[in-house]
Amino acid sequence: MKTFPGNNSSAINFAEFAKTTINNLPIRRKTMGTYHSMYRCHIHHALGDMDLREIKRSDIQELIVPLAAQTSAMTLAVVKSIFREAMAQALIENSPAHGVKGKAISVGPRRFLTWAEIERSEFGPLKEHIHFLALHGLRWSEAVALNNEDIRDGRIYINKSIHGQTKSRAAIRTVPLVSKFVKFPRTPKPLRRVLDPYQVQIHSLRHTYAYLLKSSGVHVTTAQRLLGHSDPKMTLAIYTQVLDHEIDDSGIALKQWIESSRKIEKPSMCR
Repeated sequence: MKTFPGNNSSAINFAEFAKTTINNLPIRRKTMGTYHSMYRCHIHHALGDMDLREIKRSDIQELIVPLAAQTSAMTLAVVKSIFREAMAQALIENSPAHGVKGKAISVGPRRFLTWAEIERSEFGPLKEHIHFLALHGLRWSEAVALNNEDIRDGRIYINKSIHGQTKSRAAIRTVPLVSKFVKFPRTPKPLRRVLDPYQVQIHSLRHTYAYLLKSSGVHVTTAQRLLGHSDPKMTLAIYTQVLDHEIDDSGIALKQWIESSRKIEKPSMCR
């Protein structure tokens, strides 16, 4: 059996190792902030004082059981990253996080405003900002990084975000300019405040844009490029979302088709 240097050395404090590991992960600054937050809020109190090599699978399972599904998934991702690094450094042979599963995440349809609803709504001085997001599908982090130089020849060129890089290679894209560009505030709080009464989030405006594309007959593969999705399944998940009136409309359309087909098939009366 392979021996590991850490097996016979002094205790390795989990908290110290975890913080160093997170700081050295090849992840974006925003993601690193999220990892540190998950560690402080959900991991440190349970594992922080323990020896890295003494932590068992049951300790990790007990840690994530009380957490909500999304939080448990993120917390588990942080824990697994820490133990992967411990294995890479040959401090442990097997990760106690291996095989641990978080709660199943149930994702329901995201509420969003249709373009007609947005046009009727009062957003005060942020009206043009909200219209811009709904008509172009940019993430807030992308919109806030835009400058006038990024808009030319009737297109918006998206290649950066407030965090530096775009979310992925697929997020580097161009979209047609269809409304006025105004510089965005450096914090999302004002936008959140005006959208809260409508029970939607800033990200919901990307769903408005996706729904506009779908309603306009834009093919899903084109929509994927315009939205900057790496995975076409994500675009399909939005495209398959329907509003209640669409179900009624489909029934009306089907009845009209049946009636028209009956008229065509009805034999003529010859004398």
